[in-house]
Amino acid sequence: MAKNKTNNANGKVINSQAGMDKAVKSICDILRRDKAKGARLYVPELTWMFFLRYLDIIEQKEEEKAKALTTPFQSMLAEPYCWRDWAAPFDQKTSYEETISRKLHGWKRRELSEKAMGSYLFFVNDELFPFMKKLCETPGATNKQKVISEIFRNKEKTILSSETNLLNALDKVHTLTEAIISEQHMFPISQAFEGLLPMLGEKKNDGGQFFTPREIIRVIINTVKPEVGKTVYDPCCGTGGFLIEAYKHIMNQKPAPTQIAALKTETLWGREDAGEAIPVCLANMALHDIDLPRIWHGNTLTGAVTYGDLFSGAPSQFDYVFTNPPFGSKEGKDARAQFAYKSGKAQILFLQHIIDSLADNGTCGMVIDEGVMFHTKTSAFKQTKRKLFDECNLWCVISLPQGVFVNAGAGVKTNLLFFTKGKQTERVWYYDMTLTANFKPRKVNKGNPLTFNDFNDFFERLALNPDDPKRISEWSWYVTIDEIKKKDYDLKATNENAPDTSDKRTTSELIAIIEDAQKQIDEGLRNLKA
Repeated sequence: MAKNKTNNANGKVINSQAGMDKAVKSICDILRRDKAKGARLYVPELTWMFFLRYLDIIEQKEEEKAKALTTPFQSMLAEPYCWRDWAAPFDQKTSYEETISRKLHGWKRRELSEKAMGSYLFFVNDELFPFMKKLCETPGATNKQKVISEIFRNKEKTILSSETNLLNALDKVHTLTEAIISEQHMFPISQAFEGLLPMLGEKKNDGGQFFTPREIIRVIINTVKPEVGKTVYDPCCGTGGFLIEAYKHIMNQKPAPTQIAALKTETLWGREDAGEAIPVCLANMALHDIDLPRIWHGNTLTGAVTYGDLFSGAPSQFDYVFTNPPFGSKEGKDARAQFAYKSGKAQILFLQHIIDSLADNGTCGMVIDEGVMFHTKTSAFKQTKRKLFDECNLWCVISLPQGVFVNAGAGVKTNLLFFTKGKQTERVWYYDMTLTANFKPRKVNKGNPLTFNDFNDFFERLALNPDDPKRISEWSWYVTIDEIKKKDYDLKATNENAPDTSDKRTTSELIAIIEDAQKQIDEGLRNLKA
């Protein structure tokens, strides 16, 4: 067994997201040197570690509160499955006998350290994980216990093969949570998680499909501005980014205690099919202090459910839908059979599902690839867009530059759609983000991502009355529904207001410039030879 490290944060201060990200990266480096070579492997591994550490901190606070109020306390996890039992570092200055008899922090870990090599891995894989999975079967299982079981549903064993690496990773997680965190940051583990998830979108990782850039999510949420007391839904929620940002936005409205309770248990609803994304999503929401993540595990388009208990009591329609349906996904007959307009294109089916899922006066903000916008040759595309215009008011389209989702493995050009159900579309306000303030093509890549501040002009014009002439600019314009119908429901953003900055020089003028340059080159060569 590896030697145990003492429980000491060493006075470490983390006062920025960059500092937190650096600390998280150091843990990822340990996992990478074992068998978790890519983010799609080490993100889920760190997820369960972060989650169990978070759970232990919360439980210890609740236990202390219960003692102060002299009320009974019942832990969600039995001994020795609490983090403080098996994962927390133990004090080497305290004797083995005292540590075990008094069940001090790290007592189970110390007990295992005295056994044969492999005992610790055996405990984690063959005792800890099975216990977590079966929590939902406990008589009178609480919602939190059901969440824990769902997080570990498909976790057979840790991906790490080295006990030393596992213990080092656990120690770093423990130390990170005991560091002195700047007050401007949220709960430290949730802050750490914010820095972890973007790694899914790094080059050569195929988990980017579950991660929508947070800047884009913030733009969508701040455009719609969800209000307290209303329900939020994401039919393909991935790692839960839209639901968490909606939660943050609503919490900033200073809701009353009863509203906060409803926000944490009955407001945020999501569906996700990918088994590997579900535990990350549930843990992510729990780490952000959402008591009951209402996540349905299954295929949204076919209705086939893997686990739906957490979604129990969901409304049939929602006040807000925020989502980013998968690009290029192809669906079979089972999915097509559920919809009026049949298509193998997942985004067309999701668009129908979203419209049907919106309550009257409900609003959607979503990402969609440009192919859906201009495609008019297939009847399902035209019929779905007609359904959108007939049942909803499509009040805004933002044309995003190429490369916004390149880190998610999608190089396609995308748009943001905003629409409200209950009133037909009369005109659509377009905003062009593909051009800079200098009317140059906006280049977006990993080193130069699109940021929230890039949308400042958009938000300023959005705040104006829709009939204010200032709504129209070199980057924004209106298109009427009649014009859209004339184009056979082609919704592609075509900006005719931007100044024409193309080269106006004639062929003769360009030839003259080249000939003049050649003369200068020839003269220079003659001078060099002389």
